[in-house]
Amino acid sequence: MKVTGIVAEYNPFHNGHKYHLDMAGKITGSDYTIVVMSGNFVQRGTPALIDKFARAESALRCGADLVLELPVIYAASSAELFAKGSIRLLDKLGVVTHLCFGSESGDLDILRRIAAILYEEPEEYRELLRDRLRRGLSYPTARTEALLQFCPELDEYRSVLTLPNNILSIEYLKALLYFGSSIEPVTLTRQGSDYNDAHISDEHKHCSALAIRQALRAGQDVSVLNSKLPVESFEILKTALTRNGYADTGMLTPMLYYKLLSMRSEGYTQYLDVSDALSDRILSNLEYFTSFDDFCNRLKSKDMTYTRISRCLIHILLDLKNEDLQKCKQMDYVPYARILGFRRESSDLLSAIHRNASLPMITKLADASAQLNPDARNLLNKDILASDIYHSSLTFSKGAQKKSAIPNEYRTPIVIV
Repeated sequence: MKVTGIVAEYNPFHNGHKYHLDMAGKITGSDYTIVVMSGNFVQRGTPALIDKFARAESALRCGADLVLELPVIYAASSAELFAKGSIRLLDKLGVVTHLCFGSESGDLDILRRIAAILYEEPEEYRELLRDRLRRGLSYPTARTEALLQFCPELDEYRSVLTLPNNILSIEYLKALLYFGSSIEPVTLTRQGSDYNDAHISDEHKHCSALAIRQALRAGQDVSVLNSKLPVESFEILKTALTRNGYADTGMLTPMLYYKLLSMRSEGYTQYLDVSDALSDRILSNLEYFTSFDDFCNRLKSKDMTYTRISRCLIHILLDLKNEDLQKCKQMDYVPYARILGFRRESSDLLSAIHRNASLPMITKLADASAQLNPDARNLLNKDILASDIYHSSLTFSKGAQKKSAIPNEYRTPIVIV
C-alpha cells in the first residue's frame, strides 16, 4: 500500500489545493492520501477563516481520504515546529510512504542540500548566524545571510531561502532528517499566484488563500470566488460564512486584552516563544492596546516580525507554554492522532493505521481520557480550549444577540463522506 501525506491549512481550500491533491496521487502512485491539517488557528498566528471541520470536509470531498488535526501547539508555531509536529504525526502512523509538498522552487535537490546544512549546522555556519543575530537581524534574515556566506554558491538560489513555501519545504526535509524518517519527499511546483499575492485575477483560476481572505474581509460577496474554489469547497465556504461569518484576529481583541491584563504581574515569558524583551515590550505598551492587529504593529521591530508577534500573542491567549512544548518533546512530539474526518471508501487505510500506528487514534473525545496519559490529555485539552476560544469569539463578534449556541467540541461529530 502506498500512502501520501500532505500538510496543509486549507484556509480556505481553493483550486491550487485541489491541484496539489490530484497531482500528489499521480506523482507518487499512491492508493490513499492523508492530510495533516491545522485546526482553528494557523501558522501565521491567526484564527482560520472558517472552522476546522468545514475545511476538513472540503478536503475530503475534493479527494483526501483522511484528515487529521495538527495539535495547536504546532499549528500556531514557527515553521520549524509546524513541520516537526506534522512530520512526526505522519511518521508515527506507520503507513505513510511519501510526503508531497508544494514549493516555489520545484527543485528537490537544492531544497535537500539547504535542509542538510541547516539540519547539521556546521560550527562555521552557527557562528555566522550568531553574528547576524547579535546585529539585531530577525531570525529569517540572519539565517539567509549566514547560509549564503557559508555557501556563496547558493546565492543564485536566494529566493529558495525567502519564499514561504520553499521555507516550509526545507523545514519538512529537516524534520525528516531529524526523525530519521523513511518517508520519501516529493515536491510540486506551486501554480498560479504567489503565497503572499493578495490580488484575485479574473484571468487565472488559481489565486492565493490570502487573496480569498482579503476579498471577504474587504466586503466582497462570496460569489466573486466561485471560479477560484472547487464546487464542493465553494458550497461549504458559502454555507459556513452564511451561518457564522468569517473569523479574523479582530474578534480576539477583548479576550486577548483580558488575558494580557490578568497576567501582567507575572510577565509573559512562560509562554511559548515569548522572550524577555517581548514580554517587557508588551508590558510597557499595554496601556496603548486598542486591537489585536494594532498591538502587533506597535510591538514589531527590526528583530521581530509582525507574524512572530502575532504567534506569540496567540500563544498567550491559548495558554501555550514553554513547559507544554518540553512535555511534547518528552512524548516524542505527538502523542495522539485526532481524526477530523475520513472517506467511507478508506476503511482499508484506517485498518492499516490501527495495525501499524505507534500512537492512539482519537475518533471520539469522550473516549480520549482512557487512551491518553495525563500529559497527552493536557495537550489535547489545549486543542479543545483553542476551539472553544475560536467559536466563542466568533459567536460574540457577530453582535450582542447570539444567533446560535457555541459549538461543543465533545458533541461535534467527525466528518464522514
